[in-house]
Amino acid sequence: MQTVLLIFQIILGVIITGCILLQAQGSGLGSTWGGGGETYHTKRGVEKAIFYLTISSVGLFTLNSLALLVIH
Repeated sequence: MQTVLLIFQIILGVIITGCILLQAQGSGLGSTWGGGGETYHTKRGVEKAIFYLTISSVGLFTLNSLALLVIH
């Protein structure tokens, strides 16, 4: 069971990394520290789906980490 959870943890880590990298496109360093935020942008379509996939993946990652902690 522990092996299955570890493999699932690795897969979730790759998914989270990919989702975060996809979301980071188009945001430069200027907007990171407060500059370039003059426009309001709502998430639509694929961007919204990736956003929700990231949140759910992080939730599953957390639950899986707790399960591994209990099993170990």
